[in-house]
Amino acid sequence: MRLHTREWGTGDRSALLVHGIMSDSRTWRLVGPALAGRGYRVVAVDLRGHGRSPRGEYSPRHFADDLVDTLPVGADLALGHSLGGLALSLAVDRLRPLRAVYADPAWESPDPEQALDPEMFASGKNVTREHIARSNPRWAAEDVDIEVATLADWDADTSYFLDGRPLTGYAPTRPAVPSLVQLADPSHLVGADDAARLRASGFEVRTVPGAGHTLYRDDFDGFMKSLDGWI
Repeated sequence: MRLHTREWGTGDRSALLVHGIMSDSRTWRLVGPALAGRGYRVVAVDLRGHGRSPRGEYSPRHFADDLVDTLPVGADLALGHSLGGLALSLAVDRLRPLRAVYADPAWESPDPEQALDPEMFASGKNVTREHIARSNPRWAAEDVDIEVATLADWDADTSYFLDGRPLTGYAPTRPAVPSLVQLADPSHLVGADDAARLRASGFEVRTVPGAGHTLYRDDFDGFMKSLDGWI
């Protein structure tokens, strides 16, 4: 499936951005221009079921295959957040970017023995602006407004892509390309043992101190500093 994309910049280098569940390419409002300012042509997708992209069947493999159908091979950088990190990891061997960054990737459930509750995610479509602002006190007002808009355009059926099964078994055993994993503080998706295993298998792992799951909206400067040497 060909996905809707959003672009910033006209630089000689290329960067690909893949958002998380319930969001879309608008979430990169600061990251896209920042990378463009460093000489990148930045392409951000709306995953299927999100933003202006088509709807359809939902599974990790579908999300990954859509990236391959839409994005160029051999980009200088590919960055995926949460579900976008999962999708990117399943597509990275085909997209072959020079470097990959996984921002608090959704590779494992907080409790691998417990199934994710899709209704919990689906109910998020109806949260109020006030609830979003209260739950994310470090977000700028514009980010809160974008979250409201992206939720309105999101197909809540994407919540059911695991059919009630735990999210487990998706963490890569080794990096297909030089790879950085950025973690929230603390991360509820990549624990200390997981981080140690990733380091041992060749990933670089960095934490953005004090940041929650949406690292780049909680602490944009800290998020960008965490990318030193990778962008």
